[in-house]
Amino acid sequence: MRLRYDGWILGTGTTSGTRLVVGHWPRSPLGPVSDVMVERPDGHRLLLAHTAELAEFVASTYTFDEVRVVPVAVGRAADQWVVHAGPLRLRAAVGRRPALGWALRAVPSPLARTPAWVGLLDPLARVAGMRTRGTAGGGRTEWYGVQDLHLLRAASASWDGADLGGLARVEPAVRFGFGSVPPTPSVVRVTTTIGLSKAV
Repeated sequence: MRLRYDGWILGTGTTSGTRLVVGHWPRSPLGPVSDVMVERPDGHRLLLAHTAELAEFVASTYTFDEVRVVPVAVGRAADQWVVHAGPLRLRAAVGRRPALGWALRAVPSPLARTPAWVGLLDPLARVAGMRTRGTAGGGRTEWYGVQDLHLLRAASASWDGADLGGLARVEPAVRFGFGSVPPTPSVVRVTTTIGLSKAV
């Protein structure tokens, strides 16, 4: 059994050392949903999810030290992202598409989303320190079918009103699952396919 989440993943570090990964999924088995994965400078990993059902599914696929069910709202307009997720406020400005983004755009989307194609790309992704296929929690397998990539040119974030600082690289890599987001702050257009060992 395979489930498909179709949307965007935004990944950025902050100058305070907190790293943020926003998943925005207009099309998913749970309807339109969004979540935020947070890793603090001390390594504490936190999931912010909009519904208990989404929180349960994500937490059984990835690894967290803490899970919170909170309102999560993601606004996208032109080149701006605005994220409100419980105590988190994030604003990001999307910049240019690098050479890799243009290469990803050149692959027809129906092909780019298929697990077979994603599996072929995984050895190349590993050379760049990333993964497109791997084994997740609960005996699940994931395929990240990336179809576009833009760099972020600015970001600001706060937690419970305290400033987290501006844009920074995602370093060290986040440790929620088998792979991380690119070290350079970016947003990717992606279809995530999850193979389940049993029905959920």
